Amino acid sequence: MQIYNDLTKNPNLSLALGYFDGVHLGHQAVIKRAVEFARANNTQSAVITFKDHPYCYFRGVCPKYILTRSGREKRIAALGVDYLYELDFESISGLTADEYLKDVLVKYFMPSAISTGYNHNFGYQKSGDVKYLAAVSKKFDYKYFEVPPQKLDNEIISSSSIRKLLSKGTIEKANKMLGYKFFVSGEVIQGKQIGRTIGFRTANLIYPPELIDLPFGVYSTDVIYNDNYYKGIANFGVRPTVNGHGILLEVHLLNFDEDIYGQKITVEFNKMIRKEKKFNSLSELKNQIRKDIIAMK
Repeated sequence: MQIYNDLTKNPNLSLALGYFDGVHLGHQAVIKRAVEFARANNTQSAVITFKDHPYCYFRGVCPKYILTRSGREKRIAALGVDYLYELDFESISGLTADEYLKDVLVKYFMPSAISTGYNHNFGYQKSGDVKYLAAVSKKFDYKYFEVPPQKLDNEIISSSSIRKLLSKGTIEKANKMLGYKFFVSGEVIQGKQIGRTIGFRTANLIYPPELIDLPFGVYSTDVIYNDNYYKGIANFGVRPTVNGHGILLEVHLLNFDEDIYGQKITVEFNKMIRKEKKFNSLSELKNQIRKDIIAMK
């Protein structure tokens, strides 16, 4: 997948429009529709989105994301998309729906198809929506696909719902809505190395500040390192038992004893086991970690 931050002439594409924070099952349905049309019609697909959420422009503060930008790019690429355009929202924020369609989408992409979610809107003061895209599809010679809401247990899957679930530590349901496991990737940094003194050495990561905040607690995880998977028990929080400073994600990889400082790992969250708490001693902490590992199963 090729990534662009500026508009380029790239005609006859099957487009998927949206911000796609989380690239959850609803977003995947929209993107897959664009990819499927492209493959069936011997053309290519593209996702047209923005570097940052439009809320950053309108409210002066960005929402907490489900994915980092690089994480979103990887999830989109995995769906078979040929091109990803991450545009600057401010540069087009003043365009009406008609201007955005004609002066951006049609001018640069001459789309053969456009796919969006059922609640998609765009243009100044949300002047464009799915009805508008359908109404002018013949005029601009593209097929329009309105993808219906995707549901889990009769609940519409949405980024806002997933954020709420993650913020409560309801990891398993959030993962079902995502269609993959919520994850954090980063470089392993050196900590106080207290874990190894009690037999549970940890790989420590700085939790990306732009991501939705999980509750401080202990989690069952899977850790990806060098394309291999390892079971892991992770603590996300401030480590009160050892007077920790700052928020940290630290994960103990089961049946693993390598030095991986400076290496990149991905931590996939399975479920929350318990809330973070302060223990009276390292011995108490050690005993609790043993119980946590049993609770992973």
